[in-house]
This record gives sequence, structure tokens and C-alpha cells, in this order.
Amino acid sequence: MKNTWRFGENEHRYIEEVFESGEGSATSGSMNNRLEQVFAEKVGARYGVSFNSGTSTLHAALHAVDVNYGDEVIIPALTVYANLAVVLAQNAIPVFADVDPDTFNIDPVDIELKVTPRTKAIMPVPLYGMPCDYDAIKAIADKHGIAVINDAAQAYLAEYKGKPIGSLFPITSYSLDATKHITTGDGGMIVTTDLGLAQRIRKFGSLGYKALTGNDGRIRINKDLFQDPNYSRHDELGLNYRMSEFAAAVGLAQAERMEHFVDLRRSIAGQFAEAMEGCDYLKPQIQPEGCKSAYWTYTVRYLRDDGVSWHDFRKKYMEFGGDGIYAAWKLLYQETVFESGVWRRHCPPLYDDYTFEPCPNAEMIQPQLMQFVGNYESREDAEPKVEALRKTIRHFG
Repeated sequence: MKNTWRFGENEHRYIEEVFESGEGSATSGSMNNRLEQVFAEKVGARYGVSFNSGTSTLHAALHAVDVNYGDEVIIPALTVYANLAVVLAQNAIPVFADVDPDTFNIDPVDIELKVTPRTKAIMPVPLYGMPCDYDAIKAIADKHGIAVINDAAQAYLAEYKGKPIGSLFPITSYSLDATKHITTGDGGMIVTTDLGLAQRIRKFGSLGYKALTGNDGRIRINKDLFQDPNYSRHDELGLNYRMSEFAAAVGLAQAERMEHFVDLRRSIAGQFAEAMEGCDYLKPQIQPEGCKSAYWTYTVRYLRDDGVSWHDFRKKYMEFGGDGIYAAWKLLYQETVFESGVWRRHCPPLYDDYTFEPCPNAEMIQPQLMQFVGNYESREDAEPKVEALRKTIRHFG
């Protein structure tokens, strides 16, 4: 088995429990419930609701705060495509906010400028695991009566002013895909402090079954209940975004080791930071006072302008034994799906006349960003990659 450092005995044991139970679905098994409880406690929330992806979590969150036709949702221009896709899925209007060039996170000053009477939600993204300026974001949201959906996909156990970021807002979303600190292969989790909100989120992710509660995803505990021609099963709008019991089994074992995986990435980020000391053209993402990053990746701006290109540096790094440098996504409004206008066909009456304001800071830093991965078994396993970076810096002077 590969990745034995990441997947161990408990993953196998919990999967065996699912096989032995004969209950592979969250509608009748207990593994999802166990994962949700452990996960929520780890990140500082009361309730968790598991999903099949970190995209479906965001879709459910928008539904839960009543984002509907024509409502505006403010999202950072620099983030993963999922943030845009779910806004369009709700027939809402994406409003792109610029980012801070030092933290790479959504800029509260620009958020305030983009708020209109139609603004229904703000979706901050603590990029690469770095907490956003949450006090400023909360002040704007409270002032205008706007919901905040905290998309902490990359920010496991990140802290803001001594508090886990999963405790700061009624809705925080996490991704459990293969690149994250912990994983179920694909998957997601919403955590909340509100039981009623948890119930609404859960119902949206499980076909609107009326038997669902905020803290229990099982609907088939009493199967006789269903075997009645007069029984009405659904009382809410919902889709099938459930996580399987097998994925939840892996997630539970992973969640139990969450601190280990996050601490390891933080430590490896420190190794990369040390290797870059004194290099004036690699400018790291700033960690503001009071913030504690999860360091999904250690990310810098590449600022050379002497003919040694971003690609030249990456190629030499790989020649020296580095395993590649990740590029940032294209800005959401620069992606082909957006520039081509294909997305407008989703709801022509709403989107035909749509316009947006460009985000100059995001446009400046996006092509500069270099992400150094920290997903290694140990500091010792990461050291050859760190040494490759040292050699690359020495090579180019």
C-alpha cells in the first residue's frame, strides 16, 4: 500500500466496521455521525454535516442563507472555480473582490466598495491556510446584514486572534479532497454553531428528507416508518450530496490525526521559509499578527525581472530534485468558461447584461505566485525538496 504514512491501521479498521455493519449509506450507518462529531470538535464548532465534496458544501451554504435569483455574492477574484460555480448554480450574481497583495486574501476595503442593496453573502477564503481579516469582514457583514460563508477548505486548525476560525461564523466549510491536510479522497464538511442551521444544511445535502435533524444524518433507523403508502418523505428542497460510510470511515481516522497533519505542514513550511531567508525576489505570504496559518502550501510571490522567468526557476528547481512548484489558479473572471460567456447560458435573463470590475492586485500577483507543497511524510522526507530550493536560489544568484 502506498502512502502508508498518511493512511494507516485505523482507516482499515473503520472501513472493516462499515463492511461488517452492512450499512454503506449515511442514511442508515453511523460512521458519518462519528466523523461529524469528531471533526466539529477539532475545529471549534458544535455541529458538523458531511458532504461528498467541498463544492457541495458551498452550494448547501448558499441555500441555507437564502441566496436566490438575482442576489449578489461577493467572492475573491483569486480562488478556486468552485466558489464561482456555486454562485451561478443558485442563479445569483458573482461580485469579484480584490485581494491584499501581501496576504493574498480578500480585501475588506474592496468588499465594502462592492456591497449593494442586493448583496446577500460574502464568501471569504483563507487562501493557502492563512486566516482572513475576519474582524473587518464581520464588521461589514453586521453593518449591512449580510451572511458570511467562511470557505476554509485549506485552513484546517487555522487560528485568528487565539480562536479557531471554525468558531467565528455560523457557517464554515472545509474540503476533504486528496490534497488537503486530511482527506477522504473527495469530500467536504460544513461546521456550524447553530442546530437549526445544521438541519437545513443537512436536508439540502440529503434530498430534503424530513426525518433528518441537525445532528443526525440517518433516516432509516426505523425502516418500518417508510413502509407506509401515506408516509411523506420530503419536506425541503435538497440534492444528493451525501458522503458514503466508506469515505466517512477514512475521514474519521484522518480527523483523529488532524493535529499531526497540520503541525507537520506548518513545520515543513518553516523549512521552506528558512531556505528562502535573504532571497529578496521570493516574497512570502504575510502572516498578520494574531493569525496562525495552516500552511496548506508555503506560497510566495516571484519578483525577479532580470530575464529569469517563473518557468525557468521552476524547471531548475525540478532539475535539482524538487517535485514541482504549483501555480495559482487563473482569476475567476479570466477562466475560459467565464471569458467565453458560456456560463451566461445558465440563466440568460439574469446574466445577459452582467458586467464586473477587474481586480488589479489579484491580476498583479496571480502570475507571480509559487506554491511549495508541504504534503510529505516528515521533515526528513521534505528536506531534499528544501535543499533543491537552496540550490536553485544559489544557481540564479
